[in-house]
Amino acid sequence: MANLVLVTGGAGFIGSNIVAALSERGEKIVVCDWLESGDKWKNIAKSTICDFVDPDDLEGWLNRNDSRFRAIIHMGAISATTETNGDLILKRNFAPTRMLWRFATDNAIPFIYASSAATYGDGSAGFNDAESEEALSRLHPLNLYGWSKHAFDKFVAREIKRGAVTPPQWAGLKFFNVYGPNEYHKGNMKSVIAQCYPKVISGEAVTLFKSHHPDYEDGGQLRDFVYVQDCVNVILWLLDNPEVSGLFNLGTGKARSFKDLAAAVFAAAGMDEKISYVDTPEQIRDKYQYFTEADMQKLRAAGFGGNFRSLEDGITDYVTNYLSKDDIYR
Repeated sequence: MANLVLVTGGAGFIGSNIVAALSERGEKIVVCDWLESGDKWKNIAKSTICDFVDPDDLEGWLNRNDSRFRAIIHMGAISATTETNGDLILKRNFAPTRMLWRFATDNAIPFIYASSAATYGDGSAGFNDAESEEALSRLHPLNLYGWSKHAFDKFVAREIKRGAVTPPQWAGLKFFNVYGPNEYHKGNMKSVIAQCYPKVISGEAVTLFKSHHPDYEDGGQLRDFVYVQDCVNVILWLLDNPEVSGLFNLGTGKARSFKDLAAAVFAAAGMDEKISYVDTPEQIRDKYQYFTEADMQKLRAAGFGGNFRSLEDGITDYVTNYLSKDDIYR
């Protein structure tokens, strides 16, 4: 009987939160990831896990266990938007996702994978999560990471257009700006919240980018910030509703400014606001997004009725229950 849930990237940020939630539900979990030499292992230390798989051994391991899965949740990828090695991105992002798609198809296994809001580029084509090949062709990612996610979304669209067999359930999730516990290993790619909290509690000023766009004030650049536990709730809902398939945005549907974010961290920490501004580095200035906001109508229409925390509520939970504690892990 198929009873395992495979989570790739299961020791990473979003992946480990998924693993924690599945563990709390009593699921039998297999984690595929590298732990490396830092504290990443702490992301999964509290979860009950049946097995671990080295990503380089994944395909062979799957072929030896092809009938044991009830779902594959694929979060594993290079997630750095600053990565410039195209060959590495193809090897780690596109190729494994295609392999897993084909494995899930051949073995009739539900397949949920991480896409990204980075696929929308500068946002000039909007943030509608239409999944047709024609709609996707209008999007132009600004970085290699976004392109790798977009390339797979287009691969799926082509498969569907030609009438190919697909997994019995498939869902691509276009994550917007996710924040929350277990992101600490991500260095300068972790959320601004995690980066600025140590400064906040030490009484230092939080540094934000100046605006180089006439329509936005300094710190007024807008993002759709979404709490990781709300993202996990969507994934659990998908597992519980196997009739739902498609490409879906995953944000709150409400853009907020970085200035709002910093203010919420100060408030949650009980500290007075201190914010300073620096120029956006020239090397990223022409690829900088000033506005992202998830159109959430499609996920709602598919039946998801859960709530998404406001920026203030999410940050308060993050600070109160994680960042301010001795044990900061979920």
